[in-house]
Amino acid sequence: MRIGAVTITAAPPPHTRELATFYERLLGWQIVDEGPKGGWFQLHPPEGDADRTLPGINIESDQEHNPPVWPSKPGHQNATMHLDINVDDLDEAVTRALQAGATLADNQPQPQVRVMLDPHGNPFCLCR
Repeated sequence: MRIGAVTITAAPPPHTRELATFYERLLGWQIVDEGPKGGWFQLHPPEGDADRTLPGINIESDQEHNPPVWPSKPGHQNATMHLDINVDDLDEAVTRALQAGATLADNQPQPQVRVMLDPHGNPFCLCR
């Protein structure tokens, strides 16, 4: 068995396209497939990229989507998973993420990691 993709849920369209476009800008990956009415998108590294063996990222619409709160708080939707993105230069990666539309999370628990939030509140970590 191999993991084919990691799926991130989003509010219904146009939010799915917005989130797919964010990860396309952030990672330099490509949207390679789109479901009916923009309710689903799949991203992969470009052909020939060294990361081509990684699982893809799917962005999937959910009518009942509630954005996660990070860190978790009682009574709120918690983030059930997140992406860890390895980087060589943490400051440069934070700048790139901010330019792509992310925000820096208030809580930063580790010195070699920056917790970021995508435009829909999903956390991801930039890790040196």
